Amino acid sequence: MTRENYTSLTEFILLGLADTMQLQIVLFLLFLVIYMLTVWGNVGMILLIRTDARLHTPMYFFLANLSFVDVCYSSTITPKMLVGLLSEQKTISFAGCFVQMYFFIALGTTECILFGLMAYDRYVAICNPLLYSLIMSRTVCLQMAAGAFAAGLLNSMVNTSYISRLPFCGSNVIHHFFCDSPPLFKLSCSDTHLNESIFSAFAGVNMVGALLVILASYSYILSSIFRLRSGEGRRKALSTCASHLTAVILFYATSIYTYLRPSSSYALDQDKVASVFYTVVIPTLNPFIYSLRNKEVKKALWNVITKKRIPSLL
Repeated sequence: MTRENYTSLTEFILLGLADTMQLQIVLFLLFLVIYMLTVWGNVGMILLIRTDARLHTPMYFFLANLSFVDVCYSSTITPKMLVGLLSEQKTISFAGCFVQMYFFIALGTTECILFGLMAYDRYVAICNPLLYSLIMSRTVCLQMAAGAFAAGLLNSMVNTSYISRLPFCGSNVIHHFFCDSPPLFKLSCSDTHLNESIFSAFAGVNMVGALLVILASYSYILSSIFRLRSGEGRRKALSTCASHLTAVILFYATSIYTYLRPSSSYALDQDKVASVFYTVVIPTLNPFIYSLRNKEVKKALWNVITKKRIPSLL
């Protein structure tokens, strides 16, 4: 069979999350509310950081970038999923499938790196406070953020290009609610073990690499915190780090479960549940985790609510 016959598919069918119309309607309403909270929470966080001069620091600069990524990340997946929940036509074009995958991988990679950069920022702030403004200058922060986005786009280009070249000649039914690599590997007519290994290697370098930076940073941070003589200083430092660690644990637990376990143990039904967390739920939780656990954000929000204007430094 020629490659032209292999790749004759022009569209895929996304099975989604539910089989019955009643459950689909319930899920539609639930995820619509979650998506609205995602957009509202993250855009609100960006605007709050932009308008309050006291939040013009490297930590909040990276948080604003994380909020931007979360809005785009969720918007890559959720609108199509919502349409599929209410529509009898659950198709997605071949090109549309891989465009969705491209932005999903790019934004997911960028988010991993941003978590690592935020951990490094906290390490410098707590362990080298006298050099903080020099090490984490505005130029350096811009370069770090640009590097995170560039790495995400490059990683996605490599992964999406070789997955899109796989031969698809049989079923076009994707047992998922978006175009992701594990279900697409299962649809391919060829032996995908090498492709899966390459994909896992890229995912491992990105996720494990960023995770090692986070673990190393927090090892030094915790060591420095417990050497502080002031109890108030320890509480403030721990409170600042707790928000970041909460977001990291939620994101990495589900992502590593999905992409870094052996392909023989893939269970698409379980993967769909895990995927809901890191594509839909976690982008919603991030702004609330940081705002509810951070006194500076809560104070800035209160100033906005009570219309106390803070002059912008930008």
